[in-house]
Amino acid sequence: MEVSANAKRCRQAALALAVLGLGVAGFSGCPAQTSDAPITQPTVEISYASHAALAHALKAHPARLVRLVAALHVAEVRPSGATAAYVRAVRHLRGIVDAGATVARAAADTLGLRQESEGGQVREWQYYSVGVDRVPRQVAAAASRITIAVVDTGADLGSPVFARKVRGTYDVRTRRGRVRDNNGHGTFVASLAAGVSRRASGFAGFGGAARLLIVKVSNSTSFSDVDVAAGIVYSVRHGARIVNLSVAGLAPSIVEKAALEYAARRGVLVVAAAGNDALAGDPPEYPAALLQPVGSNGIGGSGISVGASDSNGARADFSEYGSFVSLAAPGESVFGVRGAGRGSYGYASGTSFAAPEVAGVAALVWAADPKLSFRQVAAILKRTASGRGAWTPELGFGVIDAATAVRRATAAALPAAR
Repeated sequence: MEVSANAKRCRQAALALAVLGLGVAGFSGCPAQTSDAPITQPTVEISYASHAALAHALKAHPARLVRLVAALHVAEVRPSGATAAYVRAVRHLRGIVDAGATVARAAADTLGLRQESEGGQVREWQYYSVGVDRVPRQVAAAASRITIAVVDTGADLGSPVFARKVRGTYDVRTRRGRVRDNNGHGTFVASLAAGVSRRASGFAGFGGAARLLIVKVSNSTSFSDVDVAAGIVYSVRHGARIVNLSVAGLAPSIVEKAALEYAARRGVLVVAAAGNDALAGDPPEYPAALLQPVGSNGIGGSGISVGASDSNGARADFSEYGSFVSLAAPGESVFGVRGAGRGSYGYASGTSFAAPEVAGVAALVWAADPKLSFRQVAAILKRTASGRGAWTPELGFGVIDAATAVRRATAAALPAAR
């Protein structure tokens, strides 16, 4: 029903623009379409109440339509003149909910990807430190019913860690299935979430047999909030139960907020990196602070904001901390697949790499009890983390404990004794 409903919205939008004589070539790219033309002018995002309202706004104040995320009633446009002036002109038009410049996002890594250490010794310490190895095999196998979407720079699908693990691929900007990772960030993230390779390599992701949906939203570690929102919508519409966002930025976004609400209404758990600016004033970062709001002290929220811990279980010095952090996972010098055509292993640091570990453990919890809601999965992860129910600004509810979380979910799924 969701796909056909979204297609209907796209047709309605195209018709509204056509009636007013505006070009709609290529408009069938809903929910997201991006021109291949070089970017010469910043873009503006418009949130609108109806497709007719958008059409009227673009007729009154012409701009090139770059992308439409019809499910969210959001359009990205490129005005020919100054961005600020265009925003002022359209913001108060009837039927326009809001308008503003697109918001920058960046990959939430800090030290980049480094080659495997001397001697080639595989040391996936993070996997064992949070008890993923102690999760029952039947639970890990049952995670095959769960799809984790990795909204990122794509993935190196030639790596053996992704063999028979990828359920689907999509690039929201080209509207094609090719998701080659020219950077390596998305590959590393996806490998931690649910990658697995031959036993001899000693590597395994956190999500057991969970499947991956690779959604590419950028060729580099620079994103926009519209990129991210379009990736969320695609992921939800194509069966993801969990969406991983290893991106962060300093400004909130109405478009991301709408996308996160879209996911929550459909029962999808979104996991986001908390950011790496603890040594630069520790500002709240988004979209994490939309999932776990500032001032919430880890309580409630519509998803999980993940900080990074080190090998001793303490907060990594770069990792954001404070009231918008839900919990933490290993994120300092963690081991994964480097990607970007290299097909080798290496180390990297950042909350970018803590987030997919939590996404993977969430898949295991859901596998243990498929009846759980996404909020219940999040609550179990929080209650069973190393803080054992106590929240602190440094690590939120603590470092994830996969074995205990799965045990809690399994106990909840068992029928009561008579």
